[in-house]
Amino acid sequence: MTSEDYQNGQVLLIDKPLNWTSFQAVNKIKYALINKVGLPKKFKIGHAGTLDPLASGLLLICTGKFTKIISELQGQAKEYTGTFYIGATTPSYDLETEINENFPISHIDDKLILETVKQFLGEIDQKPPIYSAIKKDGVRLYEHARAGEDVKIESRKTTIHEFEITRIALPEIDFRVVCSKGTYIRSLAFDFGKALNSGAHLTALRRTKIGDYSVENAVEPEAFIEGLLQSPSL
Repeated sequence: MTSEDYQNGQVLLIDKPLNWTSFQAVNKIKYALINKVGLPKKFKIGHAGTLDPLASGLLLICTGKFTKIISELQGQAKEYTGTFYIGATTPSYDLETEINENFPISHIDDKLILETVKQFLGEIDQKPPIYSAIKKDGVRLYEHARAGEDVKIESRKTTIHEFEITRIALPEIDFRVVCSKGTYIRSLAFDFGKALNSGAHLTALRRTKIGDYSVENAVEPEAFIEGLLQSPSL
């Protein structure tokens, strides 16, 4: 693809590796396009929806004129797969922080798990995790959290279109979920644990789809850059 193709607009399907920030992935690709394809230093590039460092999977990176459709892409339904750990909670609802409380799980069986799923289908009220980038009084929630401050977080409406349990091997449960924009899977893990009269946190998360775009057609940043190196010079 030529420099002009990227400036006219492309949606790049990137499989973000674990422990990378979304910003790192965009930057890596941005500088490769500048250095290998000859794009101007100030060309437009951005992603359509952040993935936490502890999550892997589909990141849509828009270039040139297609940066205008970022908000439209962000509004599409998203599919995730992952793992809940039942019987313990963490302040961040995932592995970013240490376990702060343990709960019994001896009362939990397959039937209870599958019944509990039904409570989360459709429109639900959800509170974002305190360890999140949402702003309260102009400050990101995770900054309040790290300063040890108590913050009242308002719940928000979100929609769970599909919620399927794909493996039960307590204390672990694997799942697949299709949800609306703004859904926190970490909060879903926390709330799911509570609904089981126990506790839970998220130990693995992968974004597999955004609208009609699938991670099956995505490449890791390094592979994308390698592909640029192999293209004939433009």
